[in-house]
Amino acid sequence: MHQLVAAYKDAYERDLEADIIGDTSGHFQKMLVVLLQGTREEDDVVSEDLVQQDVQDLYEAGELKWGTDEAQFIYILGNRSKQHLRLVFDEYLKTTGKPIEASIRGELSGDFEKLMLAVVKCIRSTPEYFAERLFKAMKGLGTRDNTLIRIMVSRSELDMLDIREIFRTKYEKSLYSMIKNDTSGEYKKTLLKLSGGDDDAAGQFFPEAAQVAYQMWELSAVARVELKGTVRPANDFNPDADAKALRKAMKGLGTDEDTIIDIITHRSNVQRQQIRQTFKSHFGRDLMTDLKSEISGDLARLILGLMMPPAHYDAKQLKKAMEGAGTDEKALIEILATRTNAEIRAINEAYKEDYHKSLEDALSSDTSGHFRRILISLATGHREEGGENLDQAREDAQVAAEILEIADTPSGDKTSLETRFMTILCTRSYPHLRRVFQEFIKMTNYDVEHTIKKEMSGDVRDAFVAIVQSVKNKPLFFADKLYKSMKGAGTDEKTLTRIMVSRSEIDLLNIRREFIEKYDKSLHQAIEGDTSGDFLKALLALCGGED
Repeated sequence: MHQLVAAYKDAYERDLEADIIGDTSGHFQKMLVVLLQGTREEDDVVSEDLVQQDVQDLYEAGELKWGTDEAQFIYILGNRSKQHLRLVFDEYLKTTGKPIEASIRGELSGDFEKLMLAVVKCIRSTPEYFAERLFKAMKGLGTRDNTLIRIMVSRSELDMLDIREIFRTKYEKSLYSMIKNDTSGEYKKTLLKLSGGDDDAAGQFFPEAAQVAYQMWELSAVARVELKGTVRPANDFNPDADAKALRKAMKGLGTDEDTIIDIITHRSNVQRQQIRQTFKSHFGRDLMTDLKSEISGDLARLILGLMMPPAHYDAKQLKKAMEGAGTDEKALIEILATRTNAEIRAINEAYKEDYHKSLEDALSSDTSGHFRRILISLATGHREEGGENLDQAREDAQVAAEILEIADTPSGDKTSLETRFMTILCTRSYPHLRRVFQEFIKMTNYDVEHTIKKEMSGDVRDAFVAIVQSVKNKPLFFADKLYKSMKGAGTDEKTLTRIMVSRSEIDLLNIRREFIEKYDKSLHQAIEGDTSGDFLKALLALCGGED
């Protein structure tokens, strides 16, 4: 920083601080000036008392205060050492149940919010910050060449290897391949030389990337995230009035789709069942039958899905995934790998009631081999629900290392190892599995998700990856599925509808937050750009807001 200030003075005969003050304002300006001083503490010796004090000060300056005391955020984030702040962020999460980033987003705004989030990202991992900047410079239409050039030039002799490996860890493609697909000519050749190589063939992490992967699991393990849906029970609910309004919307010539959408998307599922019963009592008609005759296509699938009790809706999605020519393995995996024990048990009962056949029998006749065994194991709903067992976690991590063929000393035959690995992923509790995956990194210097992707194939790989992603961050798993359902040419309306219906009362608000964090655009924007008509209106109503 001191060299930069001196170089600026030398090159332009101007004072950098004065220019920044002349060009910016408010808290954004103050934080830039603090960073410009180059006075961040560099002592690795950390005082536990000061860590606790800073956590308390940040909490009181933001979450506990009417308005925000920005000066505390500026002082602590602008001056404390990196090691100290990493511990502050860990303690803040344990104390408040939310990461510091969530508090910054909630309490700050505009350029000041972006600056403080950038500071936090750099404190956690500077290479990860640059990996994210590079990804965003190249994704979507057009390339932000200034950002791409600036980072490739400035980091090429510092930490480009770490940036590369974290890039591959986070985005499942190498920096090299993304540059190759996004640029051209001699410019492309030069950037590829600077990147130094293609990591898509490599298997092992650089130490920095392994550390980041470990921290991701640590964050996942201690975060007490409150799950929130976007659909809540309506206040002043009147099933009688709703039933009459729906009858009026479908009676006579034409259909009032707006009224149908407004009522169905703004009532909880329990309230919808009451409306359905009231409709039958009043008019001697079945609401589902009337809706089917009045609306069609994607809108019908969405509205009728919302009208079904959740377990019966999931049972129907599983049935549809298995009927006809070909099996929709992705739908089977998505549902069975993400539902809780209670939800799985309810699905089993609903399946038996609706189709007079057990879900296990249906899965047995429609799938085969190791994939069938995984699905049937998940469909029993017998996942443990306790905490972690460290000794057991180390044993389980060793089994994972052996089956994924990266253990130093393999033991046991392959078939029994496969069975044990399946048992671990399908029956251990989420807190325990998080510890297993952390121990796996410590033991092997690999991340389990990427190792599964590299060493396994087909439906078995997809099922195991879905379980791992669900354990790590279930809302992010669904955010990824939603993004993929809308990106590129054409829309996967089935997946889009299934997730919007099934998560609307559980964690769709969390999914929305993960979506904008990862893809730099809101779920609302994505839906708006990819769907149309009444289907679009209904989806946006379920989405519940623009982020």
